[in-house]
Amino acid sequence: MESVLLLNASYEPLRVISWKRAVALLTLGKVEVLETYEREVRSVTFAIRLPAVVRLVHLVRFRNHTIRFSRQNIYLRDKYQCQYCARTMDGCDLTYDHVVPKSMGGKTAWENIVTCCLPCNKKKGGRTPAQARMHLIRKARRPSWHPMLMITLRIGKTPETWQDYLFWHSS
Repeated sequence: MESVLLLNASYEPLRVISWKRAVALLTLGKVEVLETYEREVRSVTFAIRLPAVVRLVHLVRFRNHTIRFSRQNIYLRDKYQCQYCARTMDGCDLTYDHVVPKSMGGKTAWENIVTCCLPCNKKKGGRTPAQARMHLIRKARRPSWHPMLMITLRIGKTPETWQDYLFWHSS
């Protein structure tokens, strides 16, 4: 299914949402449609072309630019790459690993969580990387970029209808 680029009222890209969420926001009057796909969806009472780019009607102000800790943002920070063996893979083939295991007092925080493939996670077990004789390719850190804008890179080729609304162009 098609993804939809959600823009702030100021045309700043906020995130990628599902077409179902976009249609729900549209029916609630919270967004306006700027671009559409060719595909049409129908209900009993109406039919509309699927939105490709929507813009919030009211500006959303961010109080702080704290990046939310989430599995998706960890995968984005680590570029969907196992931090032990360096293999890149889909999110469904990845998990995350506590560098210092919880059983040893490790916290679930940006600085202690890395992306990990299942074989490496099993090999490491409940040990530290040093105990398991494994090495991290990158130290776990809080990201300094905003991961919502990076989400478009994981979709593959950015839809052509989004190009005018992004600050960069993908190939």
